[in-house]
Amino acid sequence: MKWTCVIVEDLQVAADYLVKCCEKSAVLQVKGHFINVEEALDYLNKNSVDILFLDVEMPGATGFDLLDQLAYYPKVILTTSKSEYAYNAFEYNVTDFLKKPFTYQRFQEALNKLTAPAGDNNITSTATDHIFIKCDGKLVRLNNDDILFIESMGDYVKFVTADSRKYITHNTIKNLEEKVNRQTFIKVHRSYIININKIDDIRENDLFIKGNEIPVSKAHKPDVLKRLNII
Repeated sequence: MKWTCVIVEDLQVAADYLVKCCEKSAVLQVKGHFINVEEALDYLNKNSVDILFLDVEMPGATGFDLLDQLAYYPKVILTTSKSEYAYNAFEYNVTDFLKKPFTYQRFQEALNKLTAPAGDNNITSTATDHIFIKCDGKLVRLNNDDILFIESMGDYVKFVTADSRKYITHNTIKNLEEKVNRQTFIKVHRSYIININKIDDIRENDLFIKGNEIPVSKAHKPDVLKRLNII
C-alpha cells in the first residue's frame, strides 16, 4: 500500500527532484504539485493525503500559513534552503526538515521517520498508574490521577498536582512524552503535557485545568479533540 502525497513547491526544478525521489521510493503516490499556498489549500481542504512535502518561502503566503489554514493535519516534511526555519518546524511538529539541496538518502531518512509515530501513538494497557520523579534529592511517587499537567522550564519540568503542589525535576517534555502513560497524558504544546481527564473546558487555542490556562498548538489540537468524548 502506498502513501499519498502532495508537493507544494514554487521552483519547478525542486518539484521535479521531489517527484523523482517519490517515484524511486516506490511507496509514495504523488497526487499533485502546487506552486502556491492558495492552490494547495484549495486541493487539500477537499482531498485528504497522507504526506505533505512543503516549501516554506513561496509567492504570497508561506508554507506555515498553509498549515495554519488546513482543515486537517497530514504528516509534513518541510523542504527549504534556510536553516532558520528549523525552530518553526519544531513548533508545528513536522515529521522532518529537509534542507535543500538534499540527497535521496536524506529523503529516505525522512520517510523512515514517518513509520515511527505510528508505533508511538499506540496506547498500551501495560502502562502503570504512577510515576517516580527525582526531586529534592529523593524519588517522589506521583499518581497519574493526581497530576494536572507538566510544564517545560528550560532544562527542567514542573509537575502540577491537584492539591496545588509543584514538583520540579531535571527532565524534558520530549523525554517525558515517551514515558508517561498515554492513556492519561497527551502533549498539547511543545511546552506542555496535560492529563486528558482533567480538562475543564477548551476555548479556541487554549484549554483550562483548575484555573490554569494552557496553550494548545495548531499541530496538536486535532489529536486533543480526537481524545475527547465530544457528543
